[in-house]
Amino acid sequence: MKFCKINSLYILLVCAFAVSATGCKKWLVEEDKDPSNLSPDNYYTLPGHADAAIAAAYERTRFFAEGAGIFANNFSMLEMPTGTAKTETGQNTDLNNLLGLSYNGDNVFVLNWWTSLYRVIAQTNLVLDKVPGIVMDDARKKSVLGEAHFLRAWSYFYLVRLYGDVPLMTTSVLSATDASVYTGRTLKDSVYMQIVADLKDAEGSGLPWTDNSGRVSLGAVKSLLAEVYLTMAGYPMNKGKAYYQLAADKAKEVIDSKKFTLFADYNSLHDEKQENTGEQIFEIQFLGGVANNNNQANLLPNFKNVSAYGTEVGSTTPTLQFYNSFEPGDKRTIDRQGFFYKSYYDGGFDTLKQLGAPYIYKHFDIGANGTAGVTGTAISGLNWMNIRYAQVLLTYAEAQNEAGTLPNQDAVNALKSIRDRAGLITGLLGSYTQASFRDAVWKERWHELCYEGITWFDMVRLKKAYNETNNNFEEFEGHKLPESGQTLTKKHLLFPLPTLEMQNNPKLRPQNDGYPGV
Repeated sequence: MKFCKINSLYILLVCAFAVSATGCKKWLVEEDKDPSNLSPDNYYTLPGHADAAIAAAYERTRFFAEGAGIFANNFSMLEMPTGTAKTETGQNTDLNNLLGLSYNGDNVFVLNWWTSLYRVIAQTNLVLDKVPGIVMDDARKKSVLGEAHFLRAWSYFYLVRLYGDVPLMTTSVLSATDASVYTGRTLKDSVYMQIVADLKDAEGSGLPWTDNSGRVSLGAVKSLLAEVYLTMAGYPMNKGKAYYQLAADKAKEVIDSKKFTLFADYNSLHDEKQENTGEQIFEIQFLGGVANNNNQANLLPNFKNVSAYGTEVGSTTPTLQFYNSFEPGDKRTIDRQGFFYKSYYDGGFDTLKQLGAPYIYKHFDIGANGTAGVTGTAISGLNWMNIRYAQVLLTYAEAQNEAGTLPNQDAVNALKSIRDRAGLITGLLGSYTQASFRDAVWKERWHELCYEGITWFDMVRLKKAYNETNNNFEEFEGHKLPESGQTLTKKHLLFPLPTLEMQNNPKLRPQNDGYPGV
């Protein structure tokens, strides 16, 4: 589904069209109101309004590719503190502060993630409050509500992992003077309960297992629920084996459905023709020329003239230490075939040249940047991957191992499928202890899921960090980031709340431990 950007004017036009199709003249006479004076009370009346409303919620998920000051976009916040990424630009202080672990509540990324996620929640709350009253096809209504439940859960799952206790708002806010705008923080236990409840509601909403248009599918719902259970099993909820089992069971439902499969090659991961298919279970939707993916220029090497883009930033690039930590022969490190590239064409289309360092190829839009003999368009509509089947396989493998005392054959097979594609050997079932299998799965999560906004959350829930030098895992607290040389401390298990939000709403205080207060 390539949703166009929905703004108030578009909604107005949709409303006017829908009303005209059912007798606009009569409606105007009966209501004796200006149809341009829309409000939630007089807007949510027709089936088309439900579709426009849920489309607006999807549109708000595109904040991953929205700006966070000069030469940086929001997606970088989840990569900079992991130790797997660095930046080639020094102009963005907020970006550098993330890398140097010196960020606080004034950081623009911290504010953008908070406000962007609550914008999605605000729209889904409107859908869930207003769409039930629309007279429309029951099955379609259930689907719209299921999609809204998923997107609300998806948003709160980010919020609770990033900030801890956060305001839990499940009804729509129609005015800035509404008292609920100034609500306090809700304990994370209750937030997680709401996330699970929303996802269970979405499970029962009649969504199809897959949806090649890009809408939320049943596969996406179950995959996210598996990840939620996996997270709840670890820090800070610490629910342990019972929740590892829930995660394993839910991931196994996705695997056993046989609706998803790994792509045969890594280039398919960023092939626009393969979007919303194969292993792409849920993606953030973009459409070139209408809703552009603006991450492309930021991911390119800093002004090395390898694309059609006039500005090449290098705001988020791999660390050499992480690139070198992949096993010898790992296909994911093959130039322009795996997750990285170390050479590209001059101007994006001319002579092949060496770049002197690895760059992220996993999100590279060939059409926008160019390729041999073909000039790029400098307009990207490439979706941003969010939930992949590879993640589900690794979630199952980890959760099954933790729920028992040893991995079973299905867990080994899940790990093996990831490593087979990478051209690597996997041990047989009897060769693993619980500890050695745990370590093997963690390493695959770090390497297979890199630069997808997952690694940071794995570090927090496990309270572990990957040491590329010795290829082992160590405690989160005390781990030194190889690029900046800064050390993770207990406070970094959460991000600070945005200072601006705390100034506007004193009920959010106190600030998360270790960060300056307001």
